[in-house]
Amino acid sequence: MSRLQLKHHQATPLVAQPARHDALLLSSTSRHPRRSAARTSSLQQLPHCRSRREHHQATTIGCATSSAAAMSEAASSGGSSSGGSAAASAMAVRITAVATVRVTVGRLLNSLTPSNAIGNIKDLIGRSLYLELVSSELDARTGQEKPTLRSYAHKVADDDAEVVTYEADFDVPAGFGAVGAVLVTNEHHMEIFLEDVKLSSPTAGDDDGADVPLLAIRCNSWVQPKSGGEPGRRVFFANKPSLPSQTPPGLQSYRKKDLEHKRGNGSGQRKATDRIYDYDAYNDLGDPDNDADKARPVLGGSKQYPYPRRCRTGRPATTEDPKTETKGGDNYVPRDEAFSDVKTLQFSVTTVRSVLHAAVPAVQSTLIDPNLDFPSFFAIDKLFEDGVELPQADQLGFLGGVVPRLLQALSDVSGDQVLAFDTPANFKNDKFAWLRDEEVARETLAGVNPYAIELVREFPLKSKLDPAVYGPAESAITADVLERQMGHVMTVAEAVKQKRLFMLDYHDLFLPYVHKIRALENTTMYGSRTIFFLCDDGTLWLLAIELTRPASPSQPQWRRVFTPSTDTTESWLWRMAKSHVRVHDSGHHELISHWLRTHCAVEPYIIAANRQLSEMHPIYQLLHPHFRYTMKINALARSALINAGGIIELSFSPGKYSMELSSVAYDKLWRFDMEALPADLIRRGMAEEDPEAEHGLKLVIKDYPFANDGLLIWDAIKGWVQAYVARFYPDAGSVTGDAELQAFWTEVRTVGHGDKKDAEWWPRLDTPESLVHTLTTIIWVASAHHAAVNFGQYDFGGYFPNRPSITRTKMPVEEPVDDGALAAFLDNPDQALRECFPSQVQATLVMAVLDLLSTHSPDEEYLGGMETAPWNDDAEVQAAYGQFNARLKEIEGIIDERNTDRKLKNRCGAGIAPYQLMKPFSEAGVTGKGIPNSTSI
Repeated sequence: MSRLQLKHHQATPLVAQPARHDALLLSSTSRHPRRSAARTSSLQQLPHCRSRREHHQATTIGCATSSAAAMSEAASSGGSSSGGSAAASAMAVRITAVATVRVTVGRLLNSLTPSNAIGNIKDLIGRSLYLELVSSELDARTGQEKPTLRSYAHKVADDDAEVVTYEADFDVPAGFGAVGAVLVTNEHHMEIFLEDVKLSSPTAGDDDGADVPLLAIRCNSWVQPKSGGEPGRRVFFANKPSLPSQTPPGLQSYRKKDLEHKRGNGSGQRKATDRIYDYDAYNDLGDPDNDADKARPVLGGSKQYPYPRRCRTGRPATTEDPKTETKGGDNYVPRDEAFSDVKTLQFSVTTVRSVLHAAVPAVQSTLIDPNLDFPSFFAIDKLFEDGVELPQADQLGFLGGVVPRLLQALSDVSGDQVLAFDTPANFKNDKFAWLRDEEVARETLAGVNPYAIELVREFPLKSKLDPAVYGPAESAITADVLERQMGHVMTVAEAVKQKRLFMLDYHDLFLPYVHKIRALENTTMYGSRTIFFLCDDGTLWLLAIELTRPASPSQPQWRRVFTPSTDTTESWLWRMAKSHVRVHDSGHHELISHWLRTHCAVEPYIIAANRQLSEMHPIYQLLHPHFRYTMKINALARSALINAGGIIELSFSPGKYSMELSSVAYDKLWRFDMEALPADLIRRGMAEEDPEAEHGLKLVIKDYPFANDGLLIWDAIKGWVQAYVARFYPDAGSVTGDAELQAFWTEVRTVGHGDKKDAEWWPRLDTPESLVHTLTTIIWVASAHHAAVNFGQYDFGGYFPNRPSITRTKMPVEEPVDDGALAAFLDNPDQALRECFPSQVQATLVMAVLDLLSTHSPDEEYLGGMETAPWNDDAEVQAAYGQFNARLKEIEGIIDERNTDRKLKNRCGAGIAPYQLMKPFSEAGVTGKGIPNSTSI
């Protein structure tokens, strides 16, 4: 008899012994013969009889059972039907399968097409969804897989706005064994999104007629139509994770074949309906066929430009460059990686709104020159205070057709059609914060790029670049300069020893690209070093900035140190120097801390997991929520953000060299073993190991909001992963003996991050402890690391003088001095600073993008949220996840308390926005808090 897992109505797991379970099902059948007969009779007489079964939010209306004719047809097609002899029926257990299909926007639109009439007819006669139950056991006589039990599912409910329900009945014969999977064949003319398939026993219910739930199979996947040239047949495994060696014999071939399908064969151009995961280099950023100036190097696969891999699309090569892939349509992602309808709608509406935000000021100003700067700081403020009136549709060109729909869809657009940027939190709290040195310093610890600041461990500062090419290695920042700025409270040697000096070091990263970038129009670049002093109250004091231009064939090296001053001229030069450093920090943040270390580095983990880990695998089930939407948002980034001529190149100082710079950073800086938060803090000298301290670390700066809160999150993730891993891997042998797990990690190292495959620092998955650390690191990067550098972008950068993305003019004192530029600076330094800032077009475009990227979707799934509780019903796993959820809620309270502690001056004080980026949960919108499970925007 069936060994299906029996559950209470409240879904409390109850695992019955096999013999007892069989007896229960049989005795239940014998206890209710009258009810069973009545049910069958009524079904034969009334095909549309109505019986209600509660099913999530949907109401199942009507009953459908496989008729004898349908059963015999199924059997003749090559499998075992739910029918059979009278003797077999007497020993069989009646099982009902309820399949829930999510109604999507695409399905609603397709319902209007002629081809859907055929689908409606199939639904009417019950031939649109074909289900097969797969036994976990092999046939004892033949040693082969048992024939599946087959039945067409009938549509029984579609009055719910969100789901359509299908139902099929099976007579499970004695000895069939536990149902381990269901095969689903879609015979519609369009794809369907299958949420789940639930099995219950109508004949094993209580006297009240309620069905007993037996098995819930979570699907949440697109199933393509059989008629579309696709097989249209998918396997979905029961929600019981198993290691490869523990796979029930009857499921082994299904497990293997499903993985083989997802890997593909490495050839051909991918279609939007595919679910194939494969690798390629970043060879689609350029567009040389349309514009020779848009040719870009291939990133990945070479010593010159090492890089992680992306998802392969298989498009043909361009005519001008056989190494570059052609453009055309949307960038492929496997079908299940696409946005949901809710996310698609939110993203598209927000995108259009963002485009309007950027376009409207340009249109209203009738800008011909895209380099026109803001006429005053007051004009910048008006973007938030008064908004801008939408022009007529004919003035918006291609946007004209979008405006009417946009105005109807956006609740925050008033009837007089005024569009305004929301006031960023940092600007709202203190309009003049961007001018203060203290704020520049504070944001290194509690801003949107807390991954850059590092301890000064030796002095004088020295470059690692070749001095024959780039000039003297030793910095121009001397001990005399720093000691004077410190008020001679201590020597530099004492400050270094006491760990009181810190820096932002953008010298060696940017210096080799300075002349290349300067050859572009309307942008400039320096190498920079910025030094801070740690005060007794835990805040940082900005001491000095060094800007460097390397030597060239026509000019010697130029460098100068700028410091705060009471002298008017020096004070304005200081402000301009700070703006250059902020641009360097913005570039480092967007290209490295954000794009490279989260979006780009995570994609190979996703591809490898889907190629090598079965959906039955416990580690796949652990990681899957942390991969949601990442491939899709990366594909969109390659289309409009990081591509040649995209927003990054148009609006950030490195211009066309932006992605090259991220490749340099990957080569020089990226190491998997340093992506864990504790290791990152230690590498930058911001913490040291201390077994007696909380988290096993002692922070060098005690009031470091990102690190203080981030370590709480890191420990919570690690605790959850430890409990999960312990449930499936009792010892080292279970880790090393897991073929799928080892294949996954080998592919991450040798293919996904193949340009670093020979590095010695890659961890080996040879113990439960090493597995825990590796998985914790992946989850941290995909969730909390990304949240820390993403969801504060608009709050800190929405008022762009605080975080400009580009500087367009050189320092007016750079040698050889431009007398005209110096005279203009001395005459009107305010205007000179605005001319250095991004233009109106650049600024509003970046502000709009930051607004988009900082927005939580209404369907966001948050770290530790109950909406992504583990798939399986394992009591130990569920208990551990419940503890994880509870701990994250405790952390929210701890963060709230810290944000009101006036002793913590880096997160609490007059005009200071509380640091909330590590608060796990959030509502939709731009909130400056919330940690989604994945890199989802």
